[in-house]
Amino acid sequence: MHYRPLEPESEFIVKIQDINDNEPRFLDGPYQASVPEMSNIGTAVIQLTATDADDPTYGNSARVVYSILEGQPYFSVDAKTGMVRVSLADMDRETRENYTVVIQAKDMGGQLGGLAGTTTVNIRLGDVNDNPPMFDQRLYQMSIPESAPVGSVVGRIWAKDRDIGVNAEMKYSIIDGDGRDTFEISTDPTNLFGIITVKRPLNFESKPSYTLKVEGANTKLDPAFRHRGPFKDVTIVHVSVEDVDEPPLFDSVAYFIELSEDAEIGTVVKTVSARDPDAANNTVRYSIERSSDPDKFFYIEITSGSLMTVRSLDREEIGWHNITVLAMEMNNPTQISSVSVAVRVLDVNDNPPSLTHYLEGYVCENAKAGQLIQTVTAVDPDEPLGGQHFYYSLAPEAANNPNFTLRDNQDNTAWILTRRGGWAQQDQTVFYLPIFVSDGEQPVQTSTSTLTIRVCSCDHEGNVLSCNAEAYSLPASLSRGALIAILACIFVLLVMILLMLSLRTHRKKPYLCDEEENVHENIVRYDDEGGGEEDTEAFDIAAMWNPREAHHHPGKMRQDMVPEIESLSRYVPQVCVMGGGSGGDSNVHGYVLAKLLDADMDPCAPPYDSLQTYAYEGEGSVAESLSSLQSGTSNTDHEYDYLNDWGPRFKKLAEMYGVLETNAPPMW
Repeated sequence: MHYRPLEPESEFIVKIQDINDNEPRFLDGPYQASVPEMSNIGTAVIQLTATDADDPTYGNSARVVYSILEGQPYFSVDAKTGMVRVSLADMDRETRENYTVVIQAKDMGGQLGGLAGTTTVNIRLGDVNDNPPMFDQRLYQMSIPESAPVGSVVGRIWAKDRDIGVNAEMKYSIIDGDGRDTFEISTDPTNLFGIITVKRPLNFESKPSYTLKVEGANTKLDPAFRHRGPFKDVTIVHVSVEDVDEPPLFDSVAYFIELSEDAEIGTVVKTVSARDPDAANNTVRYSIERSSDPDKFFYIEITSGSLMTVRSLDREEIGWHNITVLAMEMNNPTQISSVSVAVRVLDVNDNPPSLTHYLEGYVCENAKAGQLIQTVTAVDPDEPLGGQHFYYSLAPEAANNPNFTLRDNQDNTAWILTRRGGWAQQDQTVFYLPIFVSDGEQPVQTSTSTLTIRVCSCDHEGNVLSCNAEAYSLPASLSRGALIAILACIFVLLVMILLMLSLRTHRKKPYLCDEEENVHENIVRYDDEGGGEEDTEAFDIAAMWNPREAHHHPGKMRQDMVPEIESLSRYVPQVCVMGGGSGGDSNVHGYVLAKLLDADMDPCAPPYDSLQTYAYEGEGSVAESLSSLQSGTSNTDHEYDYLNDWGPRFKKLAEMYGVLETNAPPMW
């Protein structure tokens, strides 16, 4: 079914009329504001604006009027604009800093029946420099020990200011007093306090107290409040110096001394002086710090402080001595002070000059007369003020030698020249040339050094080929590989020879069956030495037969010692010996036969008989005593020339220890 409108569409406009149903609102509240203290009446603080949602074109629904509900009489608000202003003069931040103000906004032009909204404004009074500083004390009492180092803090003062921030910052200065040169004052990092410090060393004995007049002033001033000044204050500071037991004080911070190296032992170098700076004035004792003089060249008198030498000085060994002298209070050993004493050792010409260590030269066989073969130079550990100057010459015994001459160059050097030609190694290979050297200082020092000159074969350019007449040089064409091969062959031959000698030695060495059975003798041990060839009572020959069956004969034994007999041989059966003779001879004869039979039957027995040990030779020996005992008591060297008189048996010893006369070649 299709429906059709009975009449055309119509448009109706409906207008809604506003009524006052919305109150004013402060959208940004509550508010924070500040204003400087002491502001004039009418000074603007903050602008407030309230918003009303009603239609401002219809009636008075959106017409807002402002008023202050809380905060009078300090502040006020403009009814139309909402500007908050100061309404009370000379408000002081130091009296009250924060204020709370309540502002109301009412529509309908403030008429009865209008809607209202409120907000809070927190107002803080800002600081201005309207208060001068003031010290809380008119007199400060401080103290500090006299031992306090420079820069030590004495105390702190404060000029209080009711203002805050930069308006309370201070600057302190000492404007008067007898301590202006001894103390100084500065401001701490907060710029509020004054710090008094030591500027110069203190001394209770010279000045026990000081007075300071200190001023404190603001650094930031407000021209609007200068009439409230002056913005500074003054106080008095009394500083007392406390007495402290101080260490001794030397009369000089350091000592410098020059001393000749030939000064005699006991020479007084310097007298140092130290005193106790305290009022007690205790006695001072002196000493040397041993670490500064480890070799103990100096000594200081304990009471007078006289520094003297106790050892000979040598500038060439130690040119400077840096000594530390200690001073100690006698009544308080903990109070010690020190001072440095520098001793410079002055030079004395006490060392002879000598040639440098190059004391060997050579002359070529083809050298001619007048040819330079060596330049010699002397050295002297002394250091004269005018410099070194040496004089050279040949020693008197070599002055007229036909081979060499010396020329002094007058520049501390000398030349060695040949006097002839025709040199040959077969004639003489070495010459010894004594050179005499003296210095130019007083007292004059001299020395003689020997220059060794070898005769050498040289090429046509003067290069040394050989300085040995029997020298053998390998062909120049022999390579390194061939030389190594030759040395290897020689080494192999040496090894083979040593191996063959070792095998032959082992073959000749007898085979020992048992190490424990290779000794077949009796050792008779006494605790004293025998009497030599003339002693016939020290040993009983019967003991050699068998210790277990030995007969002791009191009449034939030594009375001072009973022998201790140890048998190291195996048991030897006793052999019956028939025949006449004394019992002693029979025992000896039987013992010898038994030992001989035993040795013949035993292939492992070495040919040992018996062993008797004596510590020294008997008195009957023609060689007298050969012992080395008590030989160390003589300081002279042993002479062994008498060995030549002992015959051919001592010929080898005579050759080894005796003096052989040889015909030495001439030295130059």
